[in-house]
Amino acid sequence: MLVWIALAGVLMVIGALWYLSLYDALYPSAILAAIGGVFLSTLLGCGLFAAAFFSDKSGHDSNVSSATQQDDEQGS
Repeated sequence: MLVWIALAGVLMVIGALWYLSLYDALYPSAILAAIGGVFLSTLLGCGLFAAAFFSDKSGHDSNVSSATQQDDEQGS
């Protein structure tokens, strides 16, 4: 799964650099900023979604929600 996420990040960087090259010359600082920003944002977004889906499938979320419901019922 990590390989697919990294591949998606690389493809997003290539797309962003291609788009930037259509409208302006690519300077080394712009290339580094695009690589850093797009690649890290893609990895962070995919990682957070993966963590949310893993948390949902593992059952930890239902344990927390049932515990809070029991606390609400006892507190009332």
